[in-house]
Amino acid sequence: MSIAGRPQAAMSNPRADRVKEVAKLAGRPVRLKRRLFLAEGPQAVREALAAHRDRAAAGGAPVVAEVYATAACLGRLPELAELADGVPLHLATDEVLAAMADTVSPQGIVAVCHFLDRPLADVLASGPKLLAVLVRVQDPGNAGTVLRAADSAGADALVLTSASVDIYNPKAVRATAGSLFHLPVVTGQDTETLFSTLRGQGIALLAADGYGNVDLDELQDRSALRRLGGPGGTDTAGLPALEAPSAWLFGNEAQGLSDRELAAADHRVAVPIYGQAESLNVSTAATVCLYASARAQRRG
Repeated sequence: MSIAGRPQAAMSNPRADRVKEVAKLAGRPVRLKRRLFLAEGPQAVREALAAHRDRAAAGGAPVVAEVYATAACLGRLPELAELADGVPLHLATDEVLAAMADTVSPQGIVAVCHFLDRPLADVLASGPKLLAVLVRVQDPGNAGTVLRAADSAGADALVLTSASVDIYNPKAVRATAGSLFHLPVVTGQDTETLFSTLRGQGIALLAADGYGNVDLDELQDRSALRRLGGPGGTDTAGLPALEAPSAWLFGNEAQGLSDRELAAADHRVAVPIYGQAESLNVSTAATVCLYASARAQRRG
């Protein structure tokens, strides 16, 4: 097969040094040292290449360092080769890709990408209205799913504290389904400093807490009343307004937010459970909370 008009033989040795170097990106120490990570599969690579193209057009830093793909994948999805214009694109066999990737079957394509995280100051300079904050969240699947939900809800950024999982973990990247390349991400934040900084920017801290004394349903009802000008719409009774700039705090899967973290929040908000489930998974709770704020802000 030829790429960009030049014949190219597919890499076929899964034990080659180059293959091993790419495979090492599955480990966090190597990712941190090189500030590179892997995106696997057509959906993630498509979004990575699109982000790369858009950044290049704006004169920004590159997103994708190189791409490895099978001839079959490029034949089936020729738009991926077109999107990779200007990016080193290498043909490889399925065996080589399997040796590179974290998954057993990366669906014929992987991309080596540059870290995407941004300074908190850059995110705050844009005047964000809705942020998702992961506080000591450890499961990569949960972190990736929350990022995807935040992207879907139109949030302005995802922020991770220093004790949270690495968002570039292969499982986390897969769980984002490409949203990692859409939404600004801030990593490694000290919790106390972060909370103080956000509050100083006029951003309310809403802690998602199953035992919270504020009910999310009531906040949504009051938001609707304010929008319609009905009775009770102007009487907030000290409750947070979902229309206002907010940062939702989501805690550790097993322990939730600590007493200290809850005390630092402006409000503790509970998602009501109508059935018999004991609690909600953190990514499910995050989706509900973020969409509640997004709906209020957009309709307000």
